[in-house]
Amino acid sequence: MKIGVLALQGAFVEHIKMLESLGVEAVEVRLPEQLADLDGLIIPGGESTTIGKLARRFGLMAPLHEFATAKPVWGTCAGMIFLAKEIASGTEGKDQPLLGIMDIEVARNAFGRQVDSFETNLDVAVFANGDKRPFPAVFIRAPKLVAAKADTKIIATLPDGTAVAAQQGHWLVTSFHPELTGDGRFHEYFLSLIDRK
Repeated sequence: MKIGVLALQGAFVEHIKMLESLGVEAVEVRLPEQLADLDGLIIPGGESTTIGKLARRFGLMAPLHEFATAKPVWGTCAGMIFLAKEIASGTEGKDQPLLGIMDIEVARNAFGRQVDSFETNLDVAVFANGDKRPFPAVFIRAPKLVAAKADTKIIATLPDGTAVAAQQGHWLVTSFHPELTGDGRFHEYFLSLIDRK
């Protein structure tokens, strides 16, 4: 199995380290031809507008869209925004480049600025073997999942009911940064989506 991590900007190194700790080959992706032999792709946290603009500049938008049609893609934080079909009305970033594949609506920076970052434990029912240990989620200038549409399923919420992770077929999004936790269960879950393809 070979997983790519979009390495235009953001927390791509941490995802690569997590994948390698799970015994998976992980590569940085910056150009369209680097998508060719991958089994899945992670779009990391960072700055979603910058990721979109760089993807456009490097000719990645159409190849990424084609890749996502066929293979699993996971967006964390900024990656969730980039995968969304809609940015919530009345929030910034309405005109930023989006891959726009997943039937979700998101609000950027919905939990506040960098100083408002926080950690919390989440219950995630989809983890294998019924693992009931809470997942330690790290939120940094995180987007909020405003709406999950079509056949998108919410797979994790905050205690107040705010949706922070969702899945639509072989696409996965999280508002938070699983790569910063030392807990590999979200990465293992993403890998399981590849096994099912």
